[in-house]
Amino acid sequence: MKYNNLVVNLLGALSENGRIQKLSGVINAFETIMSSHRGEVPCTVTTAKQLDAATLKELQAALQLFLNKKEKLILETKVDPTIIGGMLVNIGDKFVDMSMSTKIRTYTNLIKQAV
Repeated sequence: MKYNNLVVNLLGALSENGRIQKLSGVINAFETIMSSHRGEVPCTVTTAKQLDAATLKELQAALQLFLNKKEKLILETKVDPTIIGGMLVNIGDKFVDMSMSTKIRTYTNLIKQAV
């Protein structure tokens, strides 16, 4: 089997410098760079309950509006009941917290400060 010289040299350099354990980080960074090069924008949406197909489709369409026409949304959904309701959205390098748990915590702190 023939291996690409760049890969062989990279593995050799990592090994010689005692950094072979960093290989997974290098691979992850490369995957991120290539994903960006392809115009893919990662997006993670966390909700308290699983979204049904219609809501997911509507959400995907709304999120796509925030992207350029050449960018492609790569949507991942997660479920976390501790957020109570609403959603957390990570899209590209932006984060939006629209969760009920954060709103409750914010209003609770405001009431405590007022008393």
